[in-house]
Amino acid sequence: MIFSLYPDIKTTYNLNQQLRGIYNNNNDKHIAMTKLAHWYRNVEESGFKNFNILLNTKTLNYQSILNYFDNRSTNASAESFNAKIKAFRSQFRGVRNVDFFLFRLSNLFA
Repeated sequence: MIFSLYPDIKTTYNLNQQLRGIYNNNNDKHIAMTKLAHWYRNVEESGFKNFNILLNTKTLNYQSILNYFDNRSTNASAESFNAKIKAFRSQFRGVRNVDFFLFRLSNLFA
């Protein structure tokens, strides 16, 4: 019902689902590369400026993003650990004694 009232929402939803489908349904890097190129074209044809940031990011990191399809792994766990370290560091408003900081990190997160 909402799609009939707001066709732009339908278009953006479909673009989002297409991108999800590329990542969820493809195991071959070359097929994914082709489908991503088609998705880029669809985004450009849609005329939505909000997708430009995503397009620029994907264009700049195209080869790194395609590496996901080699073994379907990401660096999400490393990013999560970095966020935990930053949160831990911010609790103490900086680090004065690096050795003690590393000691506490290893005891808390190891």
